[in-house]
Amino acid sequence: MKSSMYVGFSSSTSFVLTSHYIMGWSFKINGTAPPLDLNQLPKPPRRKGSKSKLFGVELPIIIPVILLMFIIGILVVVRKIRNGKFEDVVEDWELDYGRQRFTYKDLYIATNGFKEKELLGVGGFGRVYKGELPASKTKIAVKRVSHNSEQGEREFIAEIISIGHLRHRNLVQLLGYCRRNRELLLVYEFMPNGSLDKLIFRHSNSTSTSPVLSWNQRFQIIKGVACGLVYLHEEWEQVVIHRDIKASNVLLDGEMNARLGDFGLARLYNRGTNPQTTNVVGTLGYIAPEMTKTGRATTASDVYSFGAFLLEVACGRRPIEMHKSETEEGEVLVDWVLYCWRRGAILQTSDPNLINEYVKEEMELVLELGLLCSRNDPKARPSMRQVMQYLDGDVPLPQTELWALDYDDESLTSSSGERRSCTIEMVSLTSRSSSVAESLLSGPR
Repeated sequence: MKSSMYVGFSSSTSFVLTSHYIMGWSFKINGTAPPLDLNQLPKPPRRKGSKSKLFGVELPIIIPVILLMFIIGILVVVRKIRNGKFEDVVEDWELDYGRQRFTYKDLYIATNGFKEKELLGVGGFGRVYKGELPASKTKIAVKRVSHNSEQGEREFIAEIISIGHLRHRNLVQLLGYCRRNRELLLVYEFMPNGSLDKLIFRHSNSTSTSPVLSWNQRFQIIKGVACGLVYLHEEWEQVVIHRDIKASNVLLDGEMNARLGDFGLARLYNRGTNPQTTNVVGTLGYIAPEMTKTGRATTASDVYSFGAFLLEVACGRRPIEMHKSETEEGEVLVDWVLYCWRRGAILQTSDPNLINEYVKEEMELVLELGLLCSRNDPKARPSMRQVMQYLDGDVPLPQTELWALDYDDESLTSSSGERRSCTIEMVSLTSRSSSVAESLLSGPR
């Protein structure tokens, strides 16, 4: 035993804040220390601001519980978001609708998440994607249509319900639909050869390697579209006005058969009733002149659009081709064809890509029929039933009707006073002669 010794207390803490108390002690030099009565020791004091407990539960226990609850909450929210992404809305009108309803998840998978590489085209009513149904491996085309108002959505759906029952070999078949939030998805047959305009106007794309569409193919396509319009106008239970007949809305199946599609502007009415006034919609060059006055779409206005379609397929030109410069004048196809016909050179308006490889009688028939269908007076235009008879050769084309057409001689003359050539350029209507163009295709005076 040393002469000098020290007695004391020591303690240590971890990273958690703790307190140490000496509640009693016994010590004696040169003897035995008296024992401590533990029952007599005071209770440790309660430290103010203690964080060791929360609502009577130790922090080491409650913190993991809180973290676990937080993680579970996040998982529940993520699950709801994922489920909402593929959530389908079912309304009362769909219960009586016989068309197949697709789930959004199936269409999402079929189109690889609507990736840009699956995009087939973009139009005024939405974007169209190529897809393949995961179960049946059926190739489809999916159009995503968005609406800005609930009223517009309901009107569009009401029309789709009726048009979805159309069945004809020359119409694109609507396979079904899907609804999700304010988005409507329409599922159609996939047409492997795309739209007609991409083949007719392929020369405008220097990178295109697609073959030139032969005259026989074009003539059969024209007859197919005409047959489809006869069904819409006369053979279905209601009268269907397409309102947007043009080469870009004619699709081609694997055997190059024509299928008229895109019924986003179509209107239906019962037979024996007058069509209702509606907004003037369509594409410039295909809209019948009476539409701007009456606002009523009729079978005759469809015939006018079909006439513009005939000329663009035969000539390889659009009904109106605008120049790049704003000061230059547009070129009107029907005026040019009429001008050349009056001079006995109508065949020179044929598509130069055909290299004169066509049946002369068929080409003349299509061009002259295009002029008849493009008359300003809707009553003077043939019906689609008559058009089909002309194309089939059952009824000869009335030449007297063609001679009733008139044109302005000065509007077909260039600014230098020289006659415009049928083989080089189309007729350009000046602002002065625009009033003449209004009556260019009027009936007999």
